[in-house]
Amino acid sequence: MNCPHAEAAPADPGAGTITIDPMVQDLDGETTRLRDAGALARIDLLGVPAWTVTRHAEARQLLVEPRLVKDINAWELWQSGAVTHAWPLIGMIDAGRSMFTVDGPEHRRLRTKTSQALTPRRLEAIRPDIEKFTEELLDALDAARGEDGVVDLKAVFAQPLPMRVVGMLMGVDESQHAMLTRQYKAFFSMLTPQDERLALLAELDVFYTDLVREKTARPTDDLTSALIQAEEGGEPLTEEEVVGNLKAMVAAGHETTIGLVLNAVRALLSHPEQLRMVLAGEAAWDAVIEETLRWDTPTTHLLMRFATEDIAVGDGVIRQGEGVVISYRAIGRDTEQHGPDADAFDITRPTRGRHMTFGHGPHICPGAALSRVEAGIALPALFGRFPGLRLAVPDEEITKLPVMTQNDMAAFPVLLD
Repeated sequence: MNCPHAEAAPADPGAGTITIDPMVQDLDGETTRLRDAGALARIDLLGVPAWTVTRHAEARQLLVEPRLVKDINAWELWQSGAVTHAWPLIGMIDAGRSMFTVDGPEHRRLRTKTSQALTPRRLEAIRPDIEKFTEELLDALDAARGEDGVVDLKAVFAQPLPMRVVGMLMGVDESQHAMLTRQYKAFFSMLTPQDERLALLAELDVFYTDLVREKTARPTDDLTSALIQAEEGGEPLTEEEVVGNLKAMVAAGHETTIGLVLNAVRALLSHPEQLRMVLAGEAAWDAVIEETLRWDTPTTHLLMRFATEDIAVGDGVIRQGEGVVISYRAIGRDTEQHGPDADAFDITRPTRGRHMTFGHGPHICPGAALSRVEAGIALPALFGRFPGLRLAVPDEEITKLPVMTQNDMAAFPVLLD
């Protein structure tokens, strides 16, 4: 197999393997192919073979399966040297010590600390700040339209909003937000050379280590200080663990919300009758959010878990040492879970809330509630200010960024009225 991104390349994964397109040129087609391949599909990730689960029931099973672990040392391709740090996706798997990379008691310990810091009370307390940020960015959106009336909804509104929120939560100065946005965009992009990606990771480590040391010396009322000071649930977090949690939470916290907001706007603009229903109060914004999370997930493929022994899934078997990806977009369109019209966007769908877009079991996303709060404020405010909002280009001209894990648009040009 031609495998330019891995050394000592593994054997050809065989016929029937679906290659995940790093350029994301046909996400709907790829989603259909994955779903049609069965509950367990063989995939190729930049030359590296893996399994992916594409159905709701089987994903629910595997997400709580103790024989699937996050420890990269359980991956045969890593142990053998077939995959190294030259592989562009390695930074999403070998990402330092955090609640996203450990299992069992250690995961519970790290997650407990985060849960203590990201409480419903804290989320409710920052609601006025989110509303303020939203109004300021709507003003900026109005001011940013060009002579032709076109403005990029992503660049001016959907991207800066979650970065402002997560930055405020973490105690990151607003002057650093643009830098973090650029760093994470380059990290996720498949167009970034791997040596540059590894350098970015090192720079982020330095940034977050400096932040943690500053907050250790002079704690303030923010999530970083709360993580450092959290006392319940076992030993306090080490500096490395706080840095790992922050690095991953900022990435997940703002990327997920960007996708949720933009995908919801796109879905409503392409389904005007459903937009009319929600603007008339005949359907709730919560219904829009949950159906968007199911139908056009912010996360496409979540990397990666590893089998510590053979695991039967449907008619297939994940062998010990093999890697497993969770394909949330295919799972969200599972016809066995959501009916034969699962490919349709329908805010009245009875199963719209029965998705697993934020995960399931012990590794469920701790920022799920925050993302819902942000979207629940941003969407009605956006359409309340600009009820005539519409796309400035045909929908089919909206392109995806070359990112293999997030469902992210390059730009979202709109006319406000």
